[in-house]
Amino acid sequence: MSKILIRGAKVLGGEPQDVLIDGEIIAEVGTGLSAEDAQVVEADGKVLLPGLVDLHTHLREPGREDSETVLTGTRAAASGGYTAVFAMANTFPVADTAGVVEQVYRLGQEHGYCDVQPIGAVTVGLEGKKLAELGAMHESAAGVTVFSDDGKCVDDAVIMRRALEYVKAFGGVVAQHAQEPRLTEGAQMNEGIVSAELGLGGWPAVAEESIIARDVLLAEHVGSRVHICHLSTAGSVEIVRWAKSRGIDVTAEVTPHHLLLTDELVRSYNPVYKVNPPLRTERDVLALREALADGTIDIVATDHAPHPHEDKDCEWAAAAMGMVGLETALSVVQETMVATGLLDWAGVADRMSVKPARIGGAAGHGRPVSAGEPANLVLVDTAYRGSVDPAGFASRSRNTPYEGRELPGRVTHTWLRGKATLVDGKLT
Repeated sequence: MSKILIRGAKVLGGEPQDVLIDGEIIAEVGTGLSAEDAQVVEADGKVLLPGLVDLHTHLREPGREDSETVLTGTRAAASGGYTAVFAMANTFPVADTAGVVEQVYRLGQEHGYCDVQPIGAVTVGLEGKKLAELGAMHESAAGVTVFSDDGKCVDDAVIMRRALEYVKAFGGVVAQHAQEPRLTEGAQMNEGIVSAELGLGGWPAVAEESIIARDVLLAEHVGSRVHICHLSTAGSVEIVRWAKSRGIDVTAEVTPHHLLLTDELVRSYNPVYKVNPPLRTERDVLALREALADGTIDIVATDHAPHPHEDKDCEWAAAAMGMVGLETALSVVQETMVATGLLDWAGVADRMSVKPARIGGAAGHGRPVSAGEPANLVLVDTAYRGSVDPAGFASRSRNTPYEGRELPGRVTHTWLRGKATLVDGKLT
């Protein structure tokens, strides 16, 4: 592999430096660097970060290739600056066996736009009744360490306890979709003033908060790790903060859309804003931002949920829940966290690369931008500002809530172990 010299990049938003990549490794970081026969990338003050890691991506393959495939999903990931994604288990068939997780893992290796780490289902068929082959998935070629029934909640406390006990044996983690099903039957949006005015079934905050409270206590009881998917309410923040103060081994994620959008948008009845968990109130949004800034919420995860046109271009009640997010995540975080002064770029690297890699055990990712480290990197033009045009997405789906919205920042280059997957904003 050839040498690449990135000249004048602001590493983690700091002073401009040069970064020399030699093969798969960062060879040198400093000023005034030169290298014979190196390909030069003029960064011109763009921000250089470790490659982003998404702990919550839906790639849909196998079974829903009309929405997304491992190829199109990882191309979208590279476009958004990601070098590793964790693929959720709600595929068809469900990723609840060693065979299915190995299939997804090998597809990721074959396509090469980013590393794909499958997430295994907690229960057989996501039905919440019987534990899936957790040990077999961990021992498989995919080496699964994260397990989730995302899309459905593991609502049976006994099953959840057994899962936590099982994964403890090999240092795994259960990622919970916190949604008490009995409290959300027929729910269409956040329960509150807007749902009452629109006459749509309400999705109460307590449906999320009650499951989180139960699960952090279960994790404490068995001495295991639990991760909270797409935390969305101010009350959930307080429960996680309390759990961490007790020393409970809990981590939590927030999505970009829950950092920016509120339930007021549902007044449009546009199904692009229909998502699980639902968009909450302005108070919740502000609490989530503060919690991400102070570390109560550990990471940003996209919950990239692609759907074909016909599943979103319909009446609200019939529409599928979910939004695509890989290609806009960094811009939304710049808008909500960096531009507001809540995080600097080192903080963004921590929440979107270092910590998600650590939680999921993504070896070689989330590493420092320094000599001897793997060359998993993303270069961001933070001065750019433009309107979101889903027609240019690499994802197979277009269900973005940001169409036509002006957002800051643009990923110009992504490198996976020294190999460029994105150059000047175009996939290689």
